[in-house]
Amino acid sequence: ADLLMNKIGIIAGSGQLPLLVGQNLKKNNFDITFFVIKEFFSKKRYKNFNTVEIDLKSLKLIIKVLKKHKINKLIMLGKVNRPSFKDIKFDFDTISFIKKYFLEKKGDNQLLIAIQDYFSKKGFPYFDWTEYCNELFANKNNLTIKKPTKKACLNKEKGIEAFKYLGKADIGQSIVIQNEIILGLEAAEGTDELIKRCYKYKKKGDDGILIKLSKYKQSHLLDIPTIGLETIKLLKKHNYEGVYLELNKCLILNKDKVISYANSNNIFISTIHK
Repeated sequence: ADLLMNKIGIIAGSGQLPLLVGQNLKKNNFDITFFVIKEFFSKKRYKNFNTVEIDLKSLKLIIKVLKKHKINKLIMLGKVNRPSFKDIKFDFDTISFIKKYFLEKKGDNQLLIAIQDYFSKKGFPYFDWTEYCNELFANKNNLTIKKPTKKACLNKEKGIEAFKYLGKADIGQSIVIQNEIILGLEAAEGTDELIKRCYKYKKKGDDGILIKLSKYKQSHLLDIPTIGLETIKLLKKHNYEGVYLELNKCLILNKDKVISYANSNNIFISTIHK
């Protein structure tokens, strides 16, 4: 990496992802500053890092802070709830941004791309961290000892077929399939709730699988499909056979722990090229 261009700012929402990526980039000799959003961050977790508190209410102030810290490139990671109109102090930049992007009914993905675009135009291009963090992703054909059964493979084919149509609609990223029948699609509830909900619709037959893919037009830098230990525990609890993740596109939080739990509970974690 060009050392003059290695001051990376991470605008961090909640969850572990900002920290995992930050730690990995530090190992690669990047200079990392976390711009943490008051409501979403725990001081304890970040105690070994440079952190600067920011407020989402004013885009202008965020730009000022980024300039002050001489940031070259930006990353946005973690969960952030959409600000509601009443929460935003309308400085001029924010008003024009809202007019341009919020008033059209766009999906989350479009909104993220819009924010990225805004920062880029202000001189803070987005940094593709994924090439430095390959080990955080599902990066092998099979990550577990257990391999998918024939029935799991048939379910997978059915899921991919359906996904070709669904991906275009900016709908969530996960599908549950059993007996080659789609039991559910992730909507706003998230993957873990989907797993619980679909359990009720299972019939006699195979155990069913979860598939998690990125959306077709997804900006892979921003809204990245992620699973963690909780997801695998729920698959075990509700008797699913396993999960297919999109190769090199899906993050596994605490990967070693997740894989060893899956191994000791006879659950497969495999990947697919979409």
